[in-house]
Amino acid sequence: MRALLRPVAIVLSFVAVAAALGLAYVRTTGLRADTAPGAAEARAARMVRALSITAEHRNRRNPVPASPAAVSSGLEHFADHCASCHGNDGSGDTQYGRGLYPRPLDLRAAATQQLTDGELFYVIEHGIRFTGMPAFGTGETNGEEDTWHLVHFIRHLPRLTESERERMNELNPRSVEDVRQQLEEERFLKGL
Repeated sequence: MRALLRPVAIVLSFVAVAAALGLAYVRTTGLRADTAPGAAEARAARMVRALSITAEHRNRRNPVPASPAAVSSGLEHFADHCASCHGNDGSGDTQYGRGLYPRPLDLRAAATQQLTDGELFYVIEHGIRFTGMPAFGTGETNGEEDTWHLVHFIRHLPRLTESERERMNELNPRSVEDVRQQLEEERFLKGL
């Protein structure tokens, strides 16, 4: 009987320590989304993400050949679908991005650029739980091709030009208020 109680006591001790650490984490962070995760938490999250992506997905090669057309297509898709959180420059420094926890990754940074094409594809298609990164996968061939174009564009982000940024500004979704204001300006200029 004593031999059985010892493993149970060890497991219960482990559970108690884990619960105490969890409670301490909740109390010290308040589970607030307006603070940046600490280095240990960020490292742990990257490790869990790496463990969650199978070797099959990690080793997938981009079937879309790298070309200016693929980057341009990715730029257009990124400006319309991704820039509200990641910013046109990929920094993640946007109104929405600053409110997410964890914050969107700086897609230009080495930590992102060192991911394989397969890992980037996987994250875009399937999202990441407990973050603001949704799953964009449709399971359709044309949707996957759009994602592979995005992978090419993400690789291009560290070399983004000012003219590309300006083009993206034109492609970014506009609010109803922005459209209304533009229409009022046009009416005014036409004397209506």
